[in-house]
Amino acid sequence: MLLESLEVHNFRNLSGKVSWSPGLNLIFGDNGQGKTNWLEAIYLLATTKSFRTQRPQEAIRFDENLAIVRGVVARSREVQRELQVTIQGSTKTLSVNSKREAVARYLGQLHTVAFTADELEVVRGGPDARRKFLDRGVVSLHHTYVQTLADYQRVIRQKNRLLQDAADAELSIAETAARLEPWNEQLIGLSAEIHRARVDYVNRLNEALERKLFGHEEVSIRYVSSLESKGDLSDYEALLTDRLRLRVQAEMAAGYALIGAHRDDLEILFDGRDMRTFGSSGQQRSALIILDLAAVSVYHSWHSEYPLFLMDDVDAELDRKRIDHLLEYLEGRTQTFVTTSKEGLVERYADRAYLVEVTNGIAQEINTSVSKSSTVITGTAGI
Repeated sequence: MLLESLEVHNFRNLSGKVSWSPGLNLIFGDNGQGKTNWLEAIYLLATTKSFRTQRPQEAIRFDENLAIVRGVVARSREVQRELQVTIQGSTKTLSVNSKREAVARYLGQLHTVAFTADELEVVRGGPDARRKFLDRGVVSLHHTYVQTLADYQRVIRQKNRLLQDAADAELSIAETAARLEPWNEQLIGLSAEIHRARVDYVNRLNEALERKLFGHEEVSIRYVSSLESKGDLSDYEALLTDRLRLRVQAEMAAGYALIGAHRDDLEILFDGRDMRTFGSSGQQRSALIILDLAAVSVYHSWHSEYPLFLMDDVDAELDRKRIDHLLEYLEGRTQTFVTTSKEGLVERYADRAYLVEVTNGIAQEINTSVSKSSTVITGTAGI
């Protein structure tokens, strides 16, 4: 899988078109020039989302009402495809070869794994960030899972509204339970599907985590259901049904849904210790990198090709030794996009990277000995 070129119009401060190398692409320039914006545009093209904002209209250039991100993607054994994301107000339009596509069909065209400062919330933040990390991974294997998530969120919103209405109307527990029943039936089926998909993905990640990337550091993970210790998780639907029945009064008091996959978490251990509580800043960064590379390996095992790897401000997040280990591992596997503002890093990797300098949002390709050949990287090695 390769992103051969990227063309941007009115997306933040960016403009123009860039052709990329199939290996390491080093995007450099002074702070505030738009280096991260180019990574964000790549991420948007792949995921239809930004890693910086949940409001797509914020990415449209000031005084403009339309932003376009367009890229040419080459896949193994397939012809090139042109992908496009158009943002107009709060609406996004997706197309493949100029044909409009639904999200679930579009998401199979290009995949990225991204390491950014915000993504550190996966190892140091709340459960929501970790659930999103798992769900992105599941979607990378099963594109229709995005619809399962959308259906589940719709059910939770409807249930929350019903609980609030029941409280306002001072309904009894029995009356509220009767009104909740059809929504709980949907919640049980969808929550069970999400639970199975996440547990399967965690198992695949753990298999990939057996290899240690940085010295002797070891990362392991465990899916933590909110129903843990409440009964027999092997019969998830029956257990969930029972807990929903028992917790009606508690949900009425809270005014929102307390039971379901939206309350689950992911436990991350670093050398056997809980990452959130005991991990240093450097260990948290290493742990996230290791998890990301495990995600790369799982994707490759499933699709027999590698995703793109994005890393923002690499020298601020990792020391030189870890950068060397990371880039050495990625070489020959992924098409990699790394940003930096440090001239020393540019000089250090100039002989192995395709250099792109960003000034005021415009990307200038610097002549190097590194080829921009469109040969598709497939690879066979695991993490």
